[in-house]
Amino acid sequence: MATQQKVTIYSTPTCHFCHEAKEFFTAHKVPFTDYNVASDLPRRQEMIQKSGQMGVPVIYVGDQLVVGYDEEKLHELLGI
Repeated sequence: MATQQKVTIYSTPTCHFCHEAKEFFTAHKVPFTDYNVASDLPRRQEMIQKSGQMGVPVIYVGDQLVVGYDEEKLHELLGI
């Protein structure tokens, strides 16, 4: 397995793809930090500033940005 990179996901409770992404991380034992941008306004502003996106999920693997749930890209970035 590749070296562990910091994984951050900006999500909302009602987002289907956010749930899929978090299930993917859990299934592959990838620790992640989850920010609920529905209720955390500063994190929502941070997400928009960093990614230029208002939709979720916005995922960072290290400094690599993944917009949406792109399982193939996550496999590649995480080396799994």
